[in-house]
Amino acid sequence: MNALPLDTLRRPLHDLRLSVMDRCNFRCPYCMPREAFGDGYRFLSSQERLSAEETLRLARLFASLGVRKLRITGGEPLLRAGLADLIGDLSLVPGIEDIALTTNGVLLKQQAAALQAAGLRRVTVSLDSLDPAIFRELSGGFDGLSTVLDGIEAALLAGLAPVKINCVVQRGVNEDGVLALVERFRGTGVQVRFIEYMDVGERHRWKAERVVTSRELHTRIHARWPLLPVAPTHPGEVAERHAFVDGAGEVGFISSVSQPFCGGCSRARLSAAGVLYTCLFATTGLDLRAPLRAGASDDELLDLISGRWRGREDRYSELRGLAPTDARKVEMHHIGG
Repeated sequence: MNALPLDTLRRPLHDLRLSVMDRCNFRCPYCMPREAFGDGYRFLSSQERLSAEETLRLARLFASLGVRKLRITGGEPLLRAGLADLIGDLSLVPGIEDIALTTNGVLLKQQAAALQAAGLRRVTVSLDSLDPAIFRELSGGFDGLSTVLDGIEAALLAGLAPVKINCVVQRGVNEDGVLALVERFRGTGVQVRFIEYMDVGERHRWKAERVVTSRELHTRIHARWPLLPVAPTHPGEVAERHAFVDGAGEVGFISSVSQPFCGGCSRARLSAAGVLYTCLFATTGLDLRAPLRAGASDDELLDLISGRWRGREDRYSELRGLAPTDARKVEMHHIGG
């Protein structure tokens, strides 16, 4: 067997973010603002998205190249018909040790039990505020905060543990709700993770002054509930974890802007259209759908995937602002977070 591929910085291929749907039922301003993704926006047709069989075939190939963890993303992945069946098939792929899912939580209450039974192990819910008005603003007009909270409870009851919450913090928008979010989930088994506001895609109107750094958030939280650092559970872990001294769980910080972690990045991303991206901030990708549908053999597809990974040089967050480019970054709804 050939050696598993390493990129130009000696980083292995270990994690695959697998987008199964480019559509979403939210219009979050930093991902899919309503003015850009209105009623006339053309999303992928069902024929343009990878089928379940195509997704499963590619997942097997990625697993043979070293992928051990899958994260199901979107758009909103719970909009994908037959998702539980797909996860059940993915859970049987040799080499896959963990399957997680990222969702906005709106449909989670109805699907949590079936997803867990199919083989899903963990779920992350995107939740930027507990204030109904701010939640409505940051979701693009959705009024269902209680629906999302019910989904989180359903995930806990289904045994999808740990349930994690991702909160993107923006200065002047939702930073004042950070402590309320921590207080709401302390002691529940839910882990809240705060993400620095990033310049993903091209439609977010990102400004550096709206970034609230992890250091600042840690200081605020630690002053209220003392924290202790927790050692990473595996190499390349993106969140810095901190446990409450009183034993009421932990919080995490993802610091892509102030403390880039490109050096340990082992993640690839496959869009719902079958395009392979090697960075969250990528400007180009490798189309795998076309050769797959043209009859490419497994060996030919493996050569394409491993060749792209071996040539990988990505470290956008480390170089942010140093090398201006006119190339447009892929939108987040194509490849998840």
